[in-house]
Parts: sequence; C-alpha cells; structure tokens
Amino acid sequence: MRTIIQRVVLTIVSTVFLATFGALGGCLLGHTFALRHAEAQLDHSANRILLQGVTSSAESRAILATMNSSPYDLCSDSEIEYFRELIFQSHSLKAAGRMHDGRVECSTTAGRSVLAEPQYTPTIDRQDGTKIYKNLPAFRVDEQDVISLQEGDSFIVYNPYNLVSLEAPMHFTATAVDAQSREAGQMLGEIPNVQQKVLTHAGKVQAGDTLYATRCSTDGATCITTYISVPDALAVDRGYSMACLALGAVSGALIGLLLPLLYSRNKSAEQQLLRALRADALTVAYQPIVDLATGNIVEAEALVRWTDEYKNSVSPEVFVKIAEERGFVAKITKLVVRHALRDFGATMRARPTFRVNVNIAASDLADSDFLPMIEQALSDAEVSPRNLGIEITESYTARQQVARNTILRLRQKGHYVAIDDFGTGYSSLAYLHDLSVDAIKIDKAFTKAIGTDAVTVSILPQILTMAETLKLRVVVEGIETKAQADYFAASNQRIHAQGWLFGRPVPARLFLQMLDEEEARLTRQKEVEIPNGAIVAAF
Repeated sequence: MRTIIQRVVLTIVSTVFLATFGALGGCLLGHTFALRHAEAQLDHSANRILLQGVTSSAESRAILATMNSSPYDLCSDSEIEYFRELIFQSHSLKAAGRMHDGRVECSTTAGRSVLAEPQYTPTIDRQDGTKIYKNLPAFRVDEQDVISLQEGDSFIVYNPYNLVSLEAPMHFTATAVDAQSREAGQMLGEIPNVQQKVLTHAGKVQAGDTLYATRCSTDGATCITTYISVPDALAVDRGYSMACLALGAVSGALIGLLLPLLYSRNKSAEQQLLRALRADALTVAYQPIVDLATGNIVEAEALVRWTDEYKNSVSPEVFVKIAEERGFVAKITKLVVRHALRDFGATMRARPTFRVNVNIAASDLADSDFLPMIEQALSDAEVSPRNLGIEITESYTARQQVARNTILRLRQKGHYVAIDDFGTGYSSLAYLHDLSVDAIKIDKAFTKAIGTDAVTVSILPQILTMAETLKLRVVVEGIETKAQADYFAASNQRIHAQGWLFGRPVPARLFLQMLDEEEARLTRQKEVEIPNGAIVAAF
C-alpha cells in the first residue's frame, strides 16, 4: 500500500512539474516562433514594396527618357498634350512636366506657368543626376506624401495611391541616399527612431523592442524598411503562442505521467530478470549451423530467451543490456553454459566434432571468474573444451588487450573462438591477426544485401579474402534464401552457414531430434552405396 501511495505522489509531482516546465518551454517556443514569423512577414513585405518601387522606377525612367527626347517645342501645347498621353498610359504616374533650376515651367495638370514659380530644393540629389522632390505643393493630394523625380529638364510625379499599404500594426519607410552627402533621406512612410544603418543596409534586426526588415535596390540608392514592435508581433501571432504553450503543457503532463511508469517498468524488469535467474526460468534455444558444401549440421549457437512474469517475450537485446548495466550479466552467461552442457553433454561426448557455441558479454572478457567458471562447468559435465565454442561480438573486442588475453587463454585450453557480427566496426587484417581467433561470423546485414545494389555487397569478397589469408573459418549469418546460400557456395572456401533456410532456433529436444534424423538419413545413404562409389535405388 505504501509503495502504491509513493507511486501516486511521484506521478502527481512529476506531472505537475513537467506540465509547468512544458508550458514555460512552450511559451518560450511560441514567443520565438512568433518573432521569427513576424520577421519573415516583414521581410516579405519589404521585398514586395521594393519590387513595386523598382517596377515604378523603371517605368518612370523610360518615360523621362521619352520626355527628354520630345520632338515638340519646350512647354508648347503640343508637348504638354504629348506628356499627358504618356501619363495616361502609365500605371504609376500622376503628372509630368518641365522643370528648370528648381522651378516648374509647365505640367500636365496646370499647363504653362504664367506666374513666377518658387524655386524648390531637391530632397535627394542622386549620383546618376536624378533629383527627388518630396511634396511639391502643386501636386499634394490630401495628406499623402507625393514623390517627384527629375531627370534633365523633365520631371514626373508618382501617384501616391499606387503604393502598397501595410495592415496595422506593421509600418514601413522608404529611404533614399543622397549622392553628395551620402546621408539617408526619408521619402515615404513613417520615420522610425532607429540608427541610420538599419534603414540603409539590407537585413533583419531587432533594435530595442522593435523588429526591422530592410531590402535595398541593387545600386543601394533606395531601401525599404518594414517594422513592428515586439508586443504587437506577439499579439498578432498570439494563436501560435497559445498553441505552443498548450502543447508544451500537455506534452509535459504526458511525460510526467509516463516517466514514473517507465521508471517503474525498468526497475520491475530488472527485478523480474533477477528472480528468473534465481529460479533458472530463462530458456535456451539452439539454431543449427551447417556445412554449406554438404548441408550437414556441424555446430549450434545457443540463444537465451526470457518470458517475463506478464507472459511477454523480452528481446535479448533488452534484457541482456539491463543485466550489463546492472552488473549481473555473468549470471546469464553461466546459465547459458550450464544449459548447453546439460542439454548436449551426452551428444558432445558421443560426437567429438560437434560443438555448441555460446555468446559472451564484454564484461565476461575482463571477469576473473569467467574462465574458472567455464573450466568447472566442463569438468562437471565431462565434456572437452573443443565442444564448447565461444562467440564474442566484434564491438566487444575494441578493448583489444583485455580481449586478446582472454581469447589466448581460451584457445590454449582448446576452445573454438569466433568473432560474431563481423564487419560492423573494427575489421582489419592487423586487428584479426592480433586477436588470433578461429573464425569470423559475417553479420547478417551483408547477407541481406546480396542481390541488391547496396555498397556492402562489394565488401563481401574482401572479407572472404581476408579470412582466407589469415586461415580463418567463415560462418555466414542470416541466410534465408537459396540465392544467398548459392552466393557463398560459389566460393572456393569451406564455409559454414546459419539462418532460417537451414533451421530456426528450437528447444534442445527438437534440435536433438533433428540430429537423429540427419544421422539416420546419412546411415541410409551409406547402406545403398556400392563398392565402386555408385548409388543404387533402394526398393
């Protein structure tokens, strides 16, 4: 009862804590997303306005060039009418005319000036000789900013209503650079309180509590800056922020609920495994390994299996890892050795060439009790060391000195030693030579690649050549099809094979039955052979 209460309290505390933490994380994520989204929108709007400005500028310069090459007398009725036709055909212009020394001499709206016009000073004097005027009195419309552009003696006036407008709370400003002073001058929009370089250099930046995005023309003479305050940006994208906050809180709460369960499950799995080891409740299955040339069973691999107290089959990759992490994997190794000698002791004594291989863990290599345990188990079962093979996963041999010493002592005692899952990380001639093993077991990943375009297929011949050079036996894992078996059978080497094509892992009783059936079959074959080696039909 106390344990249940502790778990409930742990679940509630972890759920509340992680839900709060998740909500804060979601809020931060939503805040960041909202600002990045606002920056993207600002940049998009600045680019859109700039493109419109570039298009209008190209049109206005073309019209100014046409006006400056007018075939009519300066400010004559014919020229004014000619200018009106040009403006009528334009998409972005409101008026045009002649201007000299800052004075308007005629325009498409007022005709010829009969009174002395005031002299206007350009707002911006560009390097290419064009002049920009802002809000010439004769062309103001309501409270709108009106821009005029002069080139030579001709000028045009932009229609202020053609400009792109931004929905609040976004704002924009158009900035031009003076050719002589290199100072920036504001042409359109509101004037933000920010350093000049923000308005004259392309990019996105946050200054204070305001986000800015600036796009400039290729010559750098005109820049468009859009901006929005951080509070306004968050308010616009409040939906994203709230969604992230809610998602973070829900995710945190779910993790808070699952974490105690996962922790409890892991602890429970460890305790169940220890109980199973004490009760000798783990089982061992045996998979046949055959001589590929004859198809006869020559050895077996012992594979440990565990069904937990909830009747769930647990993968060896899971429970062996738990045992390694908790420091009791040696108990599993000892159990497998004991089962293998118990199940096949009589067979090993009757068949001196038959062998059962057991897998050992990395910690077994450094365990001072490992070799004495093996020696005692063999003595009790009255079995020769050559009948009990040792398979060591390739990655376990990375600590070569420890592995080399243990392998050397195993071989001195007469054990067969193979490198399992070969080709997964440490393969080399020098490496294998240093370890001085009997065989390599080619990992099933290479077998699966046969018949495909995978790069690993091209490595197989090199592995076989390497094994032949070092006079190592080759065992191929994971053979499931005849095509895979034929690939290795075509080799000139003597190869052993393991896989579902030759048999799945089975209990000892069924494996012994397979051996008996094979022996009976071989006996029948011998009985029908005649002295000259021919085979006759048995009736």
